[in-house]
Amino acid sequence: MTIMALRTAATGMESMQTKLDAIANNLANVNTVAFKRDRVNFEDLYYYHIKLPGAEDAQGNFAPTGIYLGLGSRVSSVQSDFRQGTLEQTNKQLDIAIEGEGFFQVTDPATNQILYTRAGNFNLNSQRQLVMGSAGVGRLLEPPITIPVDAISILISPDGVVSVLQPGNPQPQQVGTIQLARFPNPDGLVKMGENLFAESGSSGSPLLAQPGQNGLGRLRQGALETSNVEPVRELIDLITTQRAFEMNAEAVQAGDQMLQLVSSLRRF
Repeated sequence: MTIMALRTAATGMESMQTKLDAIANNLANVNTVAFKRDRVNFEDLYYYHIKLPGAEDAQGNFAPTGIYLGLGSRVSSVQSDFRQGTLEQTNKQLDIAIEGEGFFQVTDPATNQILYTRAGNFNLNSQRQLVMGSAGVGRLLEPPITIPVDAISILISPDGVVSVLQPGNPQPQQVGTIQLARFPNPDGLVKMGENLFAESGSSGSPLLAQPGQNGLGRLRQGALETSNVEPVRELIDLITTQRAFEMNAEAVQAGDQMLQLVSSLRRF
């Protein structure tokens, strides 16, 4: 049974290590645009049943309780917290925040795959098309929007209409419309890094619409969504995770000492 205690406590240490890794990643991305914090979920493992509840004895009586020992814990899932982060005013024309649900769509130039992001720090490429602001990779906003070379100002309405002001024309000229995507199960999206998500069988197919329609959020030009990581909360989780790891380590040491005591017994 002492060996079982060693294995059970070891599963707890492994679980706490995974949670610690998630907390470290959350803290590392406290300033990442539109980052969504991760939450680690746990579940208990199978049980070793010595006596089942309701077992009948020789006199026909049923045991009100049983005798069983748990075999530890494991990580059942890591969920992303998709609650919106605080909107920070930047006053840059190509910074766009989503107020509510939804993702921007971008095309990966290497694979032509459609990926999804909440990060709205866009730039212009050499063809003056709107692209995601990742360094070195020009992921094109989908559907593509091209800004005329003589545009002196860019206007983006809350419902996604992109217009420009040009010399000699006081009226804004529409050059495109931003579409957003939402998923039946955002937790099923695959995290790709670089603020990107990919569709999976668990996420379901995206519903595409203009901002403000079909449950999608609206856009705010000149603002960015910040990370939804709360540093104080993460530090509290960090402390409790460290203490839980230490307690499981103490259980391992206690089990090891008991095994040493048993192995040192002598028959007289």
